[in-house]
Amino acid sequence: MDLLNRTKQILFSPKTKWLTVDSENNTSSFVVTKYVLLLAAIPAVAAFIGYGIIGYSVLGYHFGSIGFGIKQAIIQYITMVGGVYATAWVINILAESFGSQKSFDKAFSLVAYAYTPAFVGGIFHIHHSISFLAGLISLYSLYLLYIGLTPMMKTPEEKRTGYFVVSLLVMIAAFVILSLLLTSIIIGSAYSVGRFRF
Repeated sequence: MDLLNRTKQILFSPKTKWLTVDSENNTSSFVVTKYVLLLAAIPAVAAFIGYGIIGYSVLGYHFGSIGFGIKQAIIQYITMVGGVYATAWVINILAESFGSQKSFDKAFSLVAYAYTPAFVGGIFHIHHSISFLAGLISLYSLYLLYIGLTPMMKTPEEKRTGYFVVSLLVMIAAFVILSLLLTSIIIGSAYSVGRFRF
């Protein structure tokens, strides 16, 4: 798989690319190793640099350390990869309820490629002041998911919106729950005024 070319096609020619992805019939293990695990490194590395090396200041106090950067990178990476799995699992479970074909491999490919803007936009975690752009760019993932439901899951047009709304709620829930859980486990409350202790 040409990673760069696949990423560009998903971002700029999604309607035609979904047809290609559907015809490939790739397994979830193939997609996760050749695509997800590689692209999920973008926000992870950016978070490490942004929080571990550059850091950020609030009211004159500087926050950040190498340890904190590593922990943020781990949170970003697990949240991205875990979010793909969680969302794909629910989309597959709900498939028949919306007249769609049940296939975890198809659901995983759908979600994995729909997450592409979130992966790429994660580069903006490289600096605290522009990290909000990562969230804005991630919104494009919703559009990719919406238009991908019919070609990937064979969802009837009249049921696509309902399927999309439920899937959207799951995507949001997956990110929030994973982020909160990982933050509480990995970071906890270990910090002090002016600098985190790790």
